[in-house]
Parts: sequence; C-alpha cells; structure tokens
Amino acid sequence: MVKFAVIGAGHIGKRHAEMIKRHEEAELVAICDVKPISEVDAEKFGVPYFNDADELFNSGIDIDVVNVCTPNGFHAQHSLLALNHKKHIVCEKPMALHKQDCEAIIYKALQMHRNVFCVMQNRYSPPSAWIKEVIEDKIIGDVYMVQLNCYWNRDERYYKQGSWKGTEDLDGGTLFTQFSHFIDIMYWLFGDIKDIQAKFNDFNHKGLTTFEDSGFVNFNFINGGMGSINFSTSVWDTNLESSLTVIGSKGSVKIGGQYMDKVEYCHIKDYTMPVLAETNPANDYGAYKGSANNHGYIIDNVIDTLKGRNTITTNALEGLKIVDIIERIYSLRNADHKS
Repeated sequence: MVKFAVIGAGHIGKRHAEMIKRHEEAELVAICDVKPISEVDAEKFGVPYFNDADELFNSGIDIDVVNVCTPNGFHAQHSLLALNHKKHIVCEKPMALHKQDCEAIIYKALQMHRNVFCVMQNRYSPPSAWIKEVIEDKIIGDVYMVQLNCYWNRDERYYKQGSWKGTEDLDGGTLFTQFSHFIDIMYWLFGDIKDIQAKFNDFNHKGLTTFEDSGFVNFNFINGGMGSINFSTSVWDTNLESSLTVIGSKGSVKIGGQYMDKVEYCHIKDYTMPVLAETNPANDYGAYKGSANNHGYIIDNVIDTLKGRNTITTNALEGLKIVDIIERIYSLRNADHKS
C-alpha cells in the first residue's frame, strides 16, 4: 500500500482524501490543516489529524506521499518541508506562485530522489487526450492560430471575506487560481510562448480581490503560430465557457463547453473524428463549479508511477513552465501598475 498524508483540508484537500480512500492500493494515514477538525468536517476520514505540518512529520507516522492542498502561496513551503522529510509530493495547481520557488522544489526533489506530481487533471479529459493526438500527429497540419477563452463567474459567493482567495500573496491572481489548468493544456499541446502583449481590467471585483478579473493576452508560440488567451471571472451568475479553438493548415477544431469538455467543431481534411468517452462532471462546490473531477486519475498515476507501471502525467518541470508563463504574463500587469 502507498501511504498518503494530505496537508490542507479545504474542498480540494477533501477531494484528494476521498480519492485516496477509494483506491485499493492507497492508504490515507493523516490529514493536516490549521483549522479545527470539526470546522473542516474531517472526522469522517478516521485518520490522525494535525494542526501543524511539523507535528505531522515528527509524529512517527509512516508516509510515502504528501498531497499539498493548501492555499497557493503555501505550496512551495509545504512541498519543500515534505521533500526535506524524504516524501514524494502531489502538489495542487499552481506548483508555486514564482518560478524561483518551483526551481527550489525541483532542486530539492532531485537531491532527495523523490518525485513531484503536479495536479493538472484536465489532461485526462477525453477531448484533451484526443486533441493531443491530433496536434502531435500533425493531423491538423501546421498550427496557425490558437485561441483560449475562459469566461467564468467568480463573485462574492466564491471570494468570501477573510478568505485567502483574492489575495495577492496567497492566491496570486485569476490565471493562477482559475485558469492555470487551461494554460497547462495549451502548453502541453503547443509548447512555450514569446512576444507577449496583454491588457488587464478589474470590472467588478474591486471589493473582492486585489488583482484583475479580466484580460486579453496575445503572443507567438516558439514552435510556430500565434495565440491568445481571453479571460474573465466577471460573467454574471454562472460560468459561460472554457474553450480552445485551433486553426491549422489542414483543418480547424473547437473544444468548448463550460470546462473544455465538448468537441464543438471538427473539420479536418481526410479525417473522421472518433467517438469520445464521456467527460467526468465538473467539481461541484455548491454555489460555483470548477474543472473536471478527474482527481482519481491523479492518484492512479501516482501509484502506477511509484510502482514502476507508468510515468508522471504532469512532472515538476511542466509545473514550473505553467508558473513561468503566468508570471511572464503578469509581469506586464505589474509593469502597467507601476507606470
């Protein structure tokens, strides 16, 4: 059995704990969160509960893997702490809020001979796996244009007073917390970007967040072609879409729906699209919803990798690249603020 401990018992931490409990080759051995156990409804897991990560690691409990599910700004701190205790890491997105922190994690993981798994579960959605093949096998030809649209609702139901969400130091910004999954898909498919230009605005989140709620970003891909990211959390009431449109020399594709979970258009020369499996439903957090509930696949991949049956789906270098791309985009926002 692979023994897991979860640090951070919010919505995502509990999702990780549930997926671990369901897996026949996994054992949940501890949960850690600064809040009292009753406040986070963690009694149901029936494992030792700690309010301090140092106490967890000094408890003598046998742990193989630590799932870091704390606020974004703590990911690097908790990952490094676990690596110093020679544990493998499963780190929720984003890997950190700064590239240099990701580099520190990678350095420590190499030093300790431990694996870092970055949670980018949208790669497991059937449309994502399908479009990966279409791009890699050049079925769509040369890529000319890529447009990523992310239009969601995140209002006072999400950005609650006193929460870490919406703060510069612990949240980091809309692209880190809401849309890094989709930037990951874009990087996974098309590679790194250059020549970035961007415009940002804060339409209706001034009392809720310390950063933008909307933006237009355009760039060139290093591998050829040009792209754009258009995003907003100002959509009224419910999420509108997360979509990826690709224009290639041999055809065009659009994957849409609220969570990039449906192929809405596919017209490619001499190609018949296969029937895809159903995408898992979105993570449901009550008043709002997020990306696909694919966390079970993450735990599968961790166990398969540690047992030598597979390789990491999203490795630490890929996790770093997503942070690097977002940090470069946000450097334009920060420069604009200074001017």
